[in-house]
Amino acid sequence: MTAPTDPTPKPTVTEREARQVAEAAREQDWRKPSFAKELFLGRFRLDLIHPHPVPADEHVQRGEEFLAKLRDFCETHIDSARIEREARIPDETINGLKELGALGMKIDTKYGGLGLTQVYYNKALALVGTASPAIGALLSAHQSIGVPQPLKLFGTQEQRDTFLPRCARTDISAFLLTEPDVGSDPARLATTAVPDGDDYVLDGVKLWTTNGVVADLLVVMARVPASEGHKGGITAFVVEAASEGVTVENRNAFMGLRGLENGVTRLHRVRVPAANRIGPEGAGLKIALTTLNTGRLSLPAMCVGAGKWCLKIAREWSGAREQWGKPVALHEAVGEKISFIAATTFALEAVVDLSSQMADESRNDIRIEAALAKLYGSEMAWLMADELVQIRGGRGFETAESLKERGERAVPAEQLLRDLRINRIFEGSTEIMHLLIAREAVDAHLSVAGDLIDPDKSLSDKARAGANAGVFYAKWLPRLVAGQGQLPGAYGAFRRQVDLSPHLRYVERSARRLARSTFYAMSRWQGRMETKQGFLGRIVDIGAELFAMSAACVRAEHLRVSGDHGREAYQLADAFCRQSRIRVEELFGRLWDNTDDLDRKVVKGVLSGTYAWLEDGIVDPSGEGPWIADTTPGPSTRENVHRPIR
Repeated sequence: MTAPTDPTPKPTVTEREARQVAEAAREQDWRKPSFAKELFLGRFRLDLIHPHPVPADEHVQRGEEFLAKLRDFCETHIDSARIEREARIPDETINGLKELGALGMKIDTKYGGLGLTQVYYNKALALVGTASPAIGALLSAHQSIGVPQPLKLFGTQEQRDTFLPRCARTDISAFLLTEPDVGSDPARLATTAVPDGDDYVLDGVKLWTTNGVVADLLVVMARVPASEGHKGGITAFVVEAASEGVTVENRNAFMGLRGLENGVTRLHRVRVPAANRIGPEGAGLKIALTTLNTGRLSLPAMCVGAGKWCLKIAREWSGAREQWGKPVALHEAVGEKISFIAATTFALEAVVDLSSQMADESRNDIRIEAALAKLYGSEMAWLMADELVQIRGGRGFETAESLKERGERAVPAEQLLRDLRINRIFEGSTEIMHLLIAREAVDAHLSVAGDLIDPDKSLSDKARAGANAGVFYAKWLPRLVAGQGQLPGAYGAFRRQVDLSPHLRYVERSARRLARSTFYAMSRWQGRMETKQGFLGRIVDIGAELFAMSAACVRAEHLRVSGDHGREAYQLADAFCRQSRIRVEELFGRLWDNTDDLDRKVVKGVLSGTYAWLEDGIVDPSGEGPWIADTTPGPSTRENVHRPIR
């Protein structure tokens, strides 16, 4: 079979077809228990997370030894100000990280990696991310979504033997999925991989290729056309970045993470051996989503590091800065911000450590927990950084370089705010995470009653689904009426000098309330439920708060038992839960009392130009050009800015 001269045109898909592609890519079965899934079903399974799981001694020793080396490297070899100033991580810094073994933190020792657990991998990212968020992003993209993790989960032994030793010590990897006109809608993926003998020929353009500018190896998602002997579909490949036809056409620049090596990569008739295909044809999206189940934990891990740094700066600054005769920390308006930062940092660390340890033990399915950690961590870290800027006042808005030049401590608070902003967008934007988690949260309902609301199902299918749903709900609904949360003595093991048991009872009651709300919404909207994104987002946000409260309480008790700041941990968990409960009650209220319907009307008016008069009186400083760049496949006409680190 000869590769065609003209690449396959971009696929045109309906909304329903796009949903079907996404549905086919998700994991269908729940083989292991999931605390978060049970929570959304109204079942508070504290036994799944308490007592808090702990790592094995040998994992702790190996992890702590590496953290000590990494800390020394961060303090002596990473110049964060230089990276921000030059918008580039120095080659010698990256080479130093290679020598340290940081590229292989998650890679097994038999391939030359460090073999760290998820817990210590995340602790390492939190540490290095405070020294330079750009370096944290480089290491995370390389190991969490780059070549190592997909090969660990889906690669052949030959692929692991070939590529993992390179990734562990010398080669940087990148993940290429997004395209200029394709973000979270992979059904429209336009990059093609046409079979040609023992090879595939790749054509297409990829956008926002984190690490792509300096990468040696790429994971590329491309569409294989169906043909005789080829199932086709979106497929994953390992591609050598130095292959003929691979061109990095642009190094992108952003409001934050200025050292990020992120670009636009064009693939023109790039020949890739069939031996470099990861998994079977058509399994690319499933591989990507499964990889992200634990890969998403790296981002909230760095958010934990950001929260810790915010707390340190807030403590030192607000104790030194005086207004009206006392430190600003003692003024209530500032104090509540500091309390929020401290309590939220404690809860975020609890969420990440708990999820990571569960991932290491592999006893539970943590796909929802990891997604909740990413969603919650990215949103709360941004709020904490914003509060730090407010606490710092004008100095928070001023750059660290400017502060230094006029003789003050160079605190990069405004940089942190810029660096953290992307976390609410990449690896699944907050809006997409809401939909992804909501789909998993209602999986049990769709499994038994999905055919009832599917317009393509026959009457006999609907009747069968109705019977199954009747059996399921006859057992499930009565359990949502009463539970442990209504018993005053429940969860007494968490009653210490500070009593956390009322918070756990609240979580149990709220989980049942959340499940009742979800059931009522499904009964009310049925097939239109998937369009109620505002409602689904609030359902997920409530679940995220309940998960964080549970993790905070369990972590506090774990620290008490281990004798490590137990009393203080109880205080922080109590503060967080009280703050969280206020947010939960507001979210419950907004489930049914909101402006969603009115908002839809306003949006239609905006798009139709009804309110165009409101835009009068401005000038638009935007430059000329299309909203989306032309990405017609073909040879590159631009200079290759690929810059491998040697």
